[in-house]
Amino acid sequence: MDLAKLLAGKQRLLLGELETGREIWEHPGSRGDTTEIDWRGPIAEFLPKRYAVTRAFVLDSNGDRSEQIDVVVHDAHFCPLLFEQGDDRFIPAESVYAVFEIKQELTRDHMLYAAEKVASVRRLYRTNQPIVHAGGEYAPRELFQIIGGILAYQSSWSPPFGDPLKEALKDGDADGRLDLGCAAIHGGFAASWEGNEPTISTSEPASSLMFFLLRLFAELQRRGSVPAIDLAAYAQPLESDS
Repeated sequence: MDLAKLLAGKQRLLLGELETGREIWEHPGSRGDTTEIDWRGPIAEFLPKRYAVTRAFVLDSNGDRSEQIDVVVHDAHFCPLLFEQGDDRFIPAESVYAVFEIKQELTRDHMLYAAEKVASVRRLYRTNQPIVHAGGEYAPRELFQIIGGILAYQSSWSPPFGDPLKEALKDGDADGRLDLGCAAIHGGFAASWEGNEPTISTSEPASSLMFFLLRLFAELQRRGSVPAIDLAAYAQPLESDS
């Protein structure tokens, strides 16, 4: 079995889905109020079913809320959908693994905006209950940092991932440092942070989507399970004072 050939085939299929979405978006009268290509379908198709992928707001038990997030990767099995209003979904912060902003291009302004969106999720409070099992319970697990990133069709820079990308990563909100990104026709990137300095790994254009998806899955594996949510904390505002 030629793994490289299999992954290249998957890349072509996923890129085809994004290009179809872009053509629809660019057609006059088709844009509506949106400026994004749908990345959620390819991500959901690739990841194991234990992960759900949606557009949503993220809430915490204190009543604080993130900005609307284009792509939320969250737990699919134990995540309660707190409520749904029209096209808006509200997901508890404890269930979130990763969040991504979608833009047409990678630019400095879009990178900084994505960092603000990621920060609006990372700053939320997360409860952390003991994990009950058949023989008793495990202590609450340590909270992990939620993965953050940006997804685009192309990069506005030449070269696509040179110094301007690095400077934009460094200048973003400290709570919103981006870990992963992809410009579908130019490549994917991953940033590992040592203090305030990112070390950036990139892919060739031909493997942009698979690079991003494999790096995302590796980061999800490192995080394991989400913390156990304390639903009583979310229910507290509903309790009577008497």
